[in-house]
Amino acid sequence: MAKTTKKTPPFNILIVAQAGRLSYEAVIFAASLRANSPNFQGRLFVAEPLPGPLWERDPRISDQALRDLLEGFGAEFVQFESKAFGQSYPYGNKIEALSVLPEGEPFVFFDTDTIVTADLTDVPFDFDRPCASRRVEGTWPTLELYGPGYTQIWKSLYDKFDLEFESTLDLAQPDEYWRRYLYFNAGFFYYKCPKLFGDLFLKYALDIRDAPPPELLCQNMDPWLDQVALPLVIHALGGGRDALPAGHLDGGTTCHYRLLPLLYARESDAVVEALETATAHNKIKKVLKQYEPIKRMIYQGRGAKVRALFDRDHLPRREQMIRNKIKRNGFWMR
Repeated sequence: MAKTTKKTPPFNILIVAQAGRLSYEAVIFAASLRANSPNFQGRLFVAEPLPGPLWERDPRISDQALRDLLEGFGAEFVQFESKAFGQSYPYGNKIEALSVLPEGEPFVFFDTDTIVTADLTDVPFDFDRPCASRRVEGTWPTLELYGPGYTQIWKSLYDKFDLEFESTLDLAQPDEYWRRYLYFNAGFFYYKCPKLFGDLFLKYALDIRDAPPPELLCQNMDPWLDQVALPLVIHALGGGRDALPAGHLDGGTTCHYRLLPLLYARESDAVVEALETATAHNKIKKVLKQYEPIKRMIYQGRGAKVRALFDRDHLPRREQMIRNKIKRNGFWMR
């Protein structure tokens, strides 16, 4: 009997955008999705926070040319109310925006500063087992002299929510080394139902923010709150670090570049080509050139100058070292 290959079920995509840099990044994401993932038949949702008491001004995208371009790529605008986070913690947008997705339909969330480089329908998602980005540095927690260690800090969180802890450990990593503990970047995550995921994500994030365990009292939660809550959500819903095979997201299919100077500094030639090809059409260029960092980096050659500063085979170990070198040469933009 011929072996059958499990087919990835249809899924929706969510990105969150608002006026400013994120709106232009959203155009790059949507353009690269349509150019490089032709078999994607799901819905692309662009979620905007509504104005309200947690925002000083209207955060929605007011530029009609931007909106028209995104809709031309098939994007559907949806709005959500900021009840918990808003301007004081905009990273919380990705948590609250899950409330406006169709309940019970698989979804993948991406940060807007992501480029699609290959067909997303070839990614072997198991939507019953959530996962998130493992392209992450040991940014949290920060250990204090005579304070609790990694195990004490992380275990206090699992205990707070009555979650089993031991199975989350990567025993191939040394004790008290940050990679031993379940930790993700929130640049992407996915699950079979946005309501189940979003409700739990919101609960955990608010409980950690408002009533942290004593072991967290010296820890900085801004901007790390979403990334502290995320592994707890994934573990509680039956996922883990091994739920998605390596090499797809943050690999050969997508790139979470963070900022354009970092993309040109450290990403592959294929990613740079995908970026410049997806943004080459005149109707896209006309809109994107309104944003100065994109105009200079992509269209006026500053990205190529940044790229010439680095050997991709021998990059500095930490991102901050890359940023510092770009800044010293006068090419930093965001």
